[in-house]
Amino acid sequence: MSAGDRSARDGVLDPPRTAPAAAADLPHDCAPAQPGDVSGSPASTAPVQRGNPRLVGIDAARGLALFGMMAIHVMDPVGPDGGPSLTWDVAAGRSAALFALLAGVGVAFATGRRRPPAGRAWGAHAASLAVRALLVGAVGLLLGPLVSRSLAGVILPYYALLFVLAIPLLLLSVRALLVTAAAVAIGLPVLSHLLRAGEQLVTEPNYGFADLVGEPGRVFRDLLLTGTYPALPWLAYLCVGLAVGRSLLSSRRVVALLVVVGVGLAVGARLVSWSLLDVLGGRADLQAAALAARTPEEYRDLLLWGPAGTTPTETAWWLATAAPHSTTPLDLLSTIGVGLAVLGVCILVGRTTTRALRPLSAAGSMTLSLYCLHLLLLGSGTMPRDDLVSLLVQVLLVVGSALLWSRSHVRGPLEEIVAQATGAVRRRVLQAGAGTGAARS
Repeated sequence: MSAGDRSARDGVLDPPRTAPAAAADLPHDCAPAQPGDVSGSPASTAPVQRGNPRLVGIDAARGLALFGMMAIHVMDPVGPDGGPSLTWDVAAGRSAALFALLAGVGVAFATGRRRPPAGRAWGAHAASLAVRALLVGAVGLLLGPLVSRSLAGVILPYYALLFVLAIPLLLLSVRALLVTAAAVAIGLPVLSHLLRAGEQLVTEPNYGFADLVGEPGRVFRDLLLTGTYPALPWLAYLCVGLAVGRSLLSSRRVVALLVVVGVGLAVGARLVSWSLLDVLGGRADLQAAALAARTPEEYRDLLLWGPAGTTPTETAWWLATAAPHSTTPLDLLSTIGVGLAVLGVCILVGRTTTRALRPLSAAGSMTLSLYCLHLLLLGSGTMPRDDLVSLLVQVLLVVGSALLWSRSHVRGPLEEIVAQATGAVRRRVLQAGAGTGAARS
């Protein structure tokens, strides 16, 4: 197995930060609204608090996911013993999952915080999410042809669809979001398995605008169901993130509960996988069916390094595995658990010290821009050949850029463009609704 074939995995994107209240109306994705604010009006948003421990902790979690993704793309996934490397074992599949979960947290903070939006406010937030999806998707389609799929899988088009799918979820309560997350995590992988029966696993290239225009059906099917980051089953991450964002994160007890539940989910999912395959005998049936359709090396690679978003369909026992990017129920639950634990720990550490988290939080506050920078560096062919040296160079560039830029800007450059566009759309919808209401009165 080549390092290139196995390195195109995790992606990253951070919803935009807010500017000071005088400069823009879009709040930091994790900045709380004023008490009682569910209107979504520009005047009601609170200015960002740079030293807020919750915001520093959430940005630090994004920074960890960014560096994990970079390590997966750059470092050799094969260890000295021929199995997965330490980098792969730690970060594969988990970095992208953490960002999807944090996207839900950000959307919750930007759309009413603890109270779901309703009426005109929901329409305004829905329009702004749709515009954000268009802009993020466009950036992803521009980057796709510039980056070889053997180097990295561009997550942005998948991520854009997640924002669209999040629109109806804005109306749900925390309990409804958690129930939806469980139903999606368990049901959609099974549905995908049934719909893909008899199909071969195919790793698609990074998509560009030409692909979308030429074969829109194939592109959307891949982005929604069969690709590396299939948006439909990945809704589980978004639902959990929305539920977390609508919870009382100022409570130490709630944050500690995130850690406990996260660890329990991560460990429990792995134990269930082990029980199904090795205690109940599923592994023998899985191996027999898999080896009838592929070579022993291919079977081993799928179990150790995971597929590119979906499992084979020759037997339902594939759904009992939890390999990276297998998008099985147990993979989704395990990575949700890891994401919750990492987020909770980062918030708790942020309560103790914000200065120590500054490099992580600075990078995590503008991950859309830095992710694009990382992909351009990968595609440029100018990085050192040595994996470790290349990773260190990119980390230094990313952290240095983030620290310098954040001295005079609240958002990253791409985040600012997205924020201005989405804020303008939200204002227009709110003003149109207010005008209609006044006319009726």
